[in-house]
Amino acid sequence: MQPTDAGPLSLGQLSVWHDIRDLPPSRRHEPNNAAEWNLPPGTAPDAVRAALASLVRRHPSLRTRYDLRDPDAPRQWVSAETAPLVLPVGPADDAAAALAGEPFDLGRQDGWQARLITGQPGPQRLVFVKHHILADAWAQEVLRRELLREIAAPGSLSTPAPGPADLAAEQHGPTGLRRQRAALDHWGRLLGRAPAARLPNTGDTAGEVVQATLRSAPALTAARALAARADVSLASAVMAAYVRAVARRCDSDALLVHLMSANRFSGRWKDTVTSMNQWVPTLVEGAGADLTTLARIVHWNSLRAVRHGMHDVTAVAALRLRTPRAPEPACAFNHVALPPKDGPGMTAHTGDWTGPAVSFETPFTTIGPRCYARSQEDGHCLTVRLTARDVGREQCAALLGELHDTVLSAA
Repeated sequence: MQPTDAGPLSLGQLSVWHDIRDLPPSRRHEPNNAAEWNLPPGTAPDAVRAALASLVRRHPSLRTRYDLRDPDAPRQWVSAETAPLVLPVGPADDAAAALAGEPFDLGRQDGWQARLITGQPGPQRLVFVKHHILADAWAQEVLRRELLREIAAPGSLSTPAPGPADLAAEQHGPTGLRRQRAALDHWGRLLGRAPAARLPNTGDTAGEVVQATLRSAPALTAARALAARADVSLASAVMAAYVRAVARRCDSDALLVHLMSANRFSGRWKDTVTSMNQWVPTLVEGAGADLTTLARIVHWNSLRAVRHGMHDVTAVAALRLRTPRAPEPACAFNHVALPPKDGPGMTAHTGDWTGPAVSFETPFTTIGPRCYARSQEDGHCLTVRLTARDVGREQCAALLGELHDTVLSAA
């Protein structure tokens, strides 16, 4: 039975639930994410186990359970169970892929698990797998940093942190509800104005999702130069090139674009371990302008959009039904930013990506918008992963190639 102190989901959690609620059993692993963290040399299993236990005590999201029996009114509570933490130890054997392929029962299980990898050359590693409703990319990096800190200095994580239930209480309070109404107004204005621009179906198989990744060091240099000249962020420079490529194929000068808003703009909630990401629309008009001008358009429109990043996806879905011919986004974009890295813990990429190079991979998940570009930079290389439905491998590669060439030409 549900505890009496169960409460509503935060808006970020609700957004995740909205995306996964109708997944068939064969796809219930798709919201999972696996990370592999290098550990300091000589770290004992007991030290890792103790550090993980400290993380669990500090962050309520690692102990949160969900009542999903009524899909229209999901609830959450923090489990009072105090079972000993189990940390399997053993060889790799593709542990990350194997663990990520196991769906979580969110009503009965914590939404994460870990395995310590031993018996191999190189740094000792911890495989950490979590459900996306537990933590987004930023929160996952918070967990990595804190784990290493606790291993180095046991007891450093003694202070409890706020959790998703605390965030939900604020979002459903008077100030949060005012912000939700403003966000819904933003959606209404854009859905009423946006054209029904759409990428043509160029794939060979209906419903097929393809995924390709561009890696290029020259593109990072060029995007930084474009961002500096336009006085905008790196994300805006990359997004401008992406929007240009999509708009040309849609034969439209205006696109409705979904942006991923991190929603971590408040000091109290910045490092909260939960999922706070939400899609928010922006209307980009003038896609045929020179790229410096387009980067500025994208930048300022994006800033206005992310002000409304926290919204009730259920209310947005209802708004769509009430809006005649409400268009779907032509594409979606997310530039991933993570907390500054300190110390070891991230598995180093050893490939030579002077590039450009485009590689195809089988997507682990097909949840999300029809044409979704996710960019990231590591200080040496720009990486753009494009996941697209009904577009096909040829057009997927062409979009990435045009994005790359556009950035280089503009710089």
